[in-house]
Amino acid sequence: MCGRRAFIAALVLLAGAFGAKASPEGRPAHNLSPEGLAKVSDYIRNEVASGKFPGAILLLQQHGKPVYYENFGVRDVATEISMSADTIFRLYSMSKPITSVMAMMLVEEGKLALDDPVSKYIPAFADMKVGVEKKSEDGKIALGLEPVNRPVTIKDLLRHTSGVPYGYHGGGAVRELYADANLFNSELSNAEFVAKIATLPLAEQPGTVWDYGFSTDVLGRIVEVISGKTLLQFEKERLLDPLGMNETAFFVADPAKFPRIAEPMPEDRNINPTTRLRNIRGPLKWESGGGGMVGTIGDYARFAQMLLNGGTYEGRRYLKPETIALMASDHIGPETRVARDQNYYPGGSSGFGLGFAVRTSVPPGTSWPLGEYRWDGVGGTFFFIDPEDDLFGIFMVQTPSQRGRIQLALKTLIYQAMGR
Repeated sequence: MCGRRAFIAALVLLAGAFGAKASPEGRPAHNLSPEGLAKVSDYIRNEVASGKFPGAILLLQQHGKPVYYENFGVRDVATEISMSADTIFRLYSMSKPITSVMAMMLVEEGKLALDDPVSKYIPAFADMKVGVEKKSEDGKIALGLEPVNRPVTIKDLLRHTSGVPYGYHGGGAVRELYADANLFNSELSNAEFVAKIATLPLAEQPGTVWDYGFSTDVLGRIVEVISGKTLLQFEKERLLDPLGMNETAFFVADPAKFPRIAEPMPEDRNINPTTRLRNIRGPLKWESGGGGMVGTIGDYARFAQMLLNGGTYEGRRYLKPETIALMASDHIGPETRVARDQNYYPGGSSGFGLGFAVRTSVPPGTSWPLGEYRWDGVGGTFFFIDPEDDLFGIFMVQTPSQRGRIQLALKTLIYQAMGR
């Protein structure tokens, strides 16, 4: 391991010695300073030492080569096996960009269109209604149903404007219905899952509000309907196997691999009061396109590099550059009149594209790059792609409770290491 660290340190020093390289857009890229990266390492090391999470991995790759890679701590405090590159993580919502790429492959082939109504592929969606809370004269709240002003479209699913929310208690009558349906803990096929969604009301009129929810799960079912295969079969055929993402799936089938699974601290296993971290050991029926995948940092690095390359990897094209550009553009800007729900996860400096958050303004006190696109998972993992600096970063960890705080702190330190 020491040799590996020395190799990475040498790469960083070489990058500095040869000066700034041009980004794909022709602008000088910002390089990472060894001093700044040392602060990144110190931060993660301190988080592990203080018991926030058992271990983590951070990879920063620029100009197609790793400029920083380090393992921290252990996979699981119960086994005390050191964190390593073959550790398997629950990706949760980092599944969404993969599902979105599969859908955009079908768009490129003319088998799917962004303006297609979802009901073209899932007929039950033609009967969807919008749930509206109404107060009666005695002050009681009742849930009424209203017709949709327009159909839910494929674009709505990709940008989270479908009106299909996640359920949680205390979020209003529609979200209460979704919470009571216990969808996260269901063991359904994608067809059964979407059939259940179709019996519930939408939270808003389609195309009016960015509302994070099961949209990408519905999209995953549409991929199945068009391809005639399960979501994983299609992903393996068209993306995972060709890219070499051999450890990426919806569960860990081989018991010999169970010790490689990363776990959070024992007291940090709840996503919310009613939903615990997924058990990924053994077969699962639900191939959740919105949050079900597991994988390694090396697998996701191949996916991220393909995106950063404009849709190619090792001589094979997966998407056209203009498709990647479309996905990484803001599709909920002011001109769309799309409102943002109270839990707008991308944050005030970002819009949302077709599968990713997209930075549209520079946070105060920084020079963070416009056009950076990214997403994360409720288990703690996150990634970002910075085309301006020809860079991507992936952080792998399992800590539902600490994820937001750590992501912001790490991103700040990484960009400070770049002088941004």
